[in-house]
Amino acid sequence: MPDVMKIGGMTGWLRAVALAQPRGLRVSNHLWPEISAQLLAATPSAHWLEYADWWNPILAAPLAVRDGMAEPGDAPGSGVAWNDDAVARYLC
Repeated sequence: MPDVMKIGGMTGWLRAVALAQPRGLRVSNHLWPEISAQLLAATPSAHWLEYADWWNPILAAPLAVRDGMAEPGDAPGSGVAWNDDAVARYLC
């Protein structure tokens, strides 16, 4: 269960799945489902998406989940954008 925030971002993720795939190891993520859903879509040995909606209150567009399936958006890059008003409310 690579954690994209701790493994070195997308590059670290790709390195980890390159090690897992020839060994037949299935890969699930640890946290950051908004980014991990996109990475798992590009992972041949993808297994489960660990989903926690902890960030939803401060995201401009939280990850959509319908009928148990994540639907990554089509925004460029990571697709993560902050809801600046919500972030400001939580700063105090």
